[in-house]
Amino acid sequence: MRANRVIPVLALVALGLLWLLNLGVVQPNRIVSGTGYGLYGAIGWHGALLVSLLLGAITVISTRPFEKCFVILLVALTVALMGLPLLLEMLAVRRLPEDAAYARVGIGAGFWCLAFLLALMLAETLGQLKASRGLQLFTVALVVVGWWLCARREGLSSLSLVREYANRAEQFTDALTVHLMLSLGAVAISAVLAFAFALAMVRQECLRRPLLGLVSFLQTIPSLALFGLLIAPLGALSAAFPVLQTLGIRGIGWAPALLALIAYSLLPMLRNTYVALMEVPESVVDAARGMGMNTRQIFVQVKLPLALPVIVEGVRITTIQAIGLTAVAALIGAGGFGTFIFQGLGQSAMDLVLLGALPTVFLALIADAIFSALKFRSAAH
Repeated sequence: MRANRVIPVLALVALGLLWLLNLGVVQPNRIVSGTGYGLYGAIGWHGALLVSLLLGAITVISTRPFEKCFVILLVALTVALMGLPLLLEMLAVRRLPEDAAYARVGIGAGFWCLAFLLALMLAETLGQLKASRGLQLFTVALVVVGWWLCARREGLSSLSLVREYANRAEQFTDALTVHLMLSLGAVAISAVLAFAFALAMVRQECLRRPLLGLVSFLQTIPSLALFGLLIAPLGALSAAFPVLQTLGIRGIGWAPALLALIAYSLLPMLRNTYVALMEVPESVVDAARGMGMNTRQIFVQVKLPLALPVIVEGVRITTIQAIGLTAVAALIGAGGFGTFIFQGLGQSAMDLVLLGALPTVFLALIADAIFSALKFRSAAH
């Protein structure tokens, strides 16, 4: 075990930003910017001193080259991240007017900087300890549960983000369903197409250039332009064939969004699948053939297992990309979390923007964790 040089820097940066930036903002309503409060103004001297001492202790402990120190650091950072929203509750108790029905507490830049830097320190600590995948997932789950429990506390009911969710709980559930169906549906269809195209390219080399050229061309078209290009032909088709309208296929909505997401998802999976299958060592294939395996057995039992980690990596990249692009598809009426983002931008309500942006980021992180674990397991086997 050696002393860590990254965590002390991150802790000192977090301490400086926490004193320079606003921890939270007290707003008279959802649109007005309100009054910002720094660390001292938000939680008082006692709270500010406690937070500063905690960051100072993290700085000192991380410089000690002992495994026990980093275990203590792991526990301290996990607990700090779990209870971080309580700082906003303290701000609400101290500064929120009791006679203002529409007043609320907004999240300041200092809070986001502290959360981000604490997460970086936690990741660095897990890396320093060479934590197993199970411990990493357990730590993340603890932080998520901690934030969920904090959000359910009565003291945080005045938080602007919580109020936006409470006013749109049913819409949020619908947006989550649509977002998952569009992004995961596009990934599933693209995976089937990419696998079929990759097999065709492996068997017939002459197909490699035109297929890769086509999907590469689709990838170069800007997302908004591709959404717009699909509106006219789909609108014409739905007008010519009314049965398509009964299926919900028209110029705007889920149909052009799904087609565009499929087009964007093809390149990473097709390229990774083709490269993975082609780079299986020929000596391994010859050995399998010498053991009496036929072509199908060689592919299923030899080539595919060896290529699986690279294929999963392509699916991981594609899934994260699709989750992000689905938010943009709200501009053509596809729904999803992008609806909240663009509504918030139009109303200058940043907490409504966060109501759409944060779940999108969270879904991308979940997808990254799941496929990274699958890649690790497939490589281990």
